[in-house]
Amino acid sequence: MVQTVRTSPQRRVSVETTARLHMGFIDLNGGLGRRFGSIGLSLDKPMLRLNACRQSDFTAVGPGNERVVAYARTFAQRAGIAGGARFEVLTAIPDHAGLGSGTQIALAVGSALSRLYDLGLDTVQVAVMTARGARSGIGIGAFDDGGLLVDAGRGPDTLVPPIVARMHFPEQWRVLLVYDPASEGVHGSEEKQAFGAMPDFSAEQAASLARLVLMQALPAVAEHDLPAFGAAISELQRVVGDYFAPAQGGGRYLSPRVAAAMAWLEQQGVGCVGQSSWGPTGFAVVEDAARAAALQQQLQQLYPALHYEICAGRNTGSKVTSANDGL
Repeated sequence: MVQTVRTSPQRRVSVETTARLHMGFIDLNGGLGRRFGSIGLSLDKPMLRLNACRQSDFTAVGPGNERVVAYARTFAQRAGIAGGARFEVLTAIPDHAGLGSGTQIALAVGSALSRLYDLGLDTVQVAVMTARGARSGIGIGAFDDGGLLVDAGRGPDTLVPPIVARMHFPEQWRVLLVYDPASEGVHGSEEKQAFGAMPDFSAEQAASLARLVLMQALPAVAEHDLPAFGAAISELQRVVGDYFAPAQGGGRYLSPRVAAAMAWLEQQGVGCVGQSSWGPTGFAVVEDAARAAALQQQLQQLYPALHYEICAGRNTGSKVTSANDGL
C-alpha cells in the first residue's frame, strides 16, 4: 500500500552522524545459538552530515551521492513512500575504510525520509528496511546512543543484533586513526564470500574472547584503566586478526603500510592497537590529546604516504532535526 502524506515541500531535515570503530567479533563459533557479537566505539569524527527536502524524485549532491540515492530508493520502496527527496551531503565518512560508512549513510537517509514523510520509524526499523546490521549492531547503536558498545550477535530470529552493553567512553582518551588511501577494505559480495570461506572457530577461543570483553575491557573503561583496556582489545585483535588473515592477504592488517605503522606504535609503548572491521584503517587508543598529537607528528615523518586523524569517543547519538526553510 502506497503511503501519501501532506507535508510542506519546504520542510528540511538535517542529519548528523559519525564513524565507529569495530574492534572485533566476540563469538565466531555460534555454539550457544548466537554468532558474531561485537565490541565497538562511536567516534566524534569523521562525520556524515546531510540535508534532505521533499521533491518528486531522488537526487543527491556531494560526496557519496550515488550511495545516498541507492539507499533512498531502497528505503522508499520498502516503506511505501510515494515521492522522493533531494539530498545535500555536506561531509562524509570515508567509504570502505572500516569505519561503518555504509550503515551510517543508510540510517541517515532512512531517518531523514522517515521524518520528511512522518513515518515515525525507529533506528532498528530503518536498519531492517535498508538491510543493515547483517552481522553487527555496533553502527546502529552508535547512531542511537554513541559510547562504547557491545552487541549480542545474531540468533535464529534476530532482525538486528541487539546492544547489550553501552558505556560512557573516557573523555580524555584519544583515538589515533591511521588511514591508507591506496587500500580499500573488503566489502559487498567479496565480504560475504570471505565469511563463507572461513574455517571453524573453536568454542574455547570464543569463551576466552567473551571473558576478555566482560571481565577486562568493560571494567577497564568503568575504572578508566587504559592499560587493562588496551591489553584486552589488543588480544581480541590478535585472535580475530589471525582468523581473518587468509581473507586479507595473510596478515592481521589488510594494509602492510598500516601494519608497519601499528608495529611502530607498539614499539613506542602504545598498548591498544588494532584494525577497525576489515580495514584498512588502523587505530590506537592513547591516554590524552597531547600523546596522540606527538605520535601523529612522528608517524607523519616515518610514513608520509599514510593519513592520520585524532578523534575522541562520542558519547551521544546522531542528531536528526527539522526546519521549514528549504535547502
